[in-house]
Amino acid sequence: MTPHILLINPNSSEATSEMMHAIALNALAGRLAVKTVTASRAPTMIVTPEQLTASAAEVVELGTAHGKANGRGCVGIIVSAFGDPGLAELRRKVAVPVVGICEASMIEASEGGRRFGVATSTPDLAEAIGQRAHDLGLAHLYTGIRCTAGDPVALAADPALLIEALAGAVGACIEEDAAEAVVIGGGPLGEAAQALRPRFGKPVLGPIPSAVERIVGLIGEADRVSRAI
Repeated sequence: MTPHILLINPNSSEATSEMMHAIALNALAGRLAVKTVTASRAPTMIVTPEQLTASAAEVVELGTAHGKANGRGCVGIIVSAFGDPGLAELRRKVAVPVVGICEASMIEASEGGRRFGVATSTPDLAEAIGQRAHDLGLAHLYTGIRCTAGDPVALAADPALLIEALAGAVGACIEEDAAEAVVIGGGPLGEAAQALRPRFGKPVLGPIPSAVERIVGLIGEADRVSRAI
């Protein structure tokens, strides 16, 4: 079977999965294939801590089921929701590298000791996002989160409005919080992240490309270790 990365969308929107798949495929630039699977029990967009927590079980189910069905074809897994639901448990259950988009983008944003912030449309997840920075040992570099106003689901349905709203949040991270890099916090915000990257003098990171680079690096490390044994 063709070696591929499994991208799990913990949100139940197929349209979001298609968008995430396209971003991941573009970031891979032919290095690996991508297979994307979509949750069925979650809302179309995860916006609360309760929804995030509840999505973890299905993430683990999808990741482990795919690994068993595809054998050695799956060489790595990306959990594509910004709170990294189910990440730790899935890592314990599969034999391939697993990364979360929140984890990967925060690690990239903090490279070289950079101070970084998060711009997102889901204010109810602010505490969970801040906890991820703490869990990763990056709290001392985390400048905080800036959120757009209004209903995140309605905002996501208007791409132009979403981009402008997130631009304001990115600007606040840089100008008011002194962030040296800003992560766009959410898998469903992937296209907006791409649109915002050239608009600022500081790095604006999309979490899916960050996860792609991290998983490719981990797969390479695993291959080198395997050959050395």
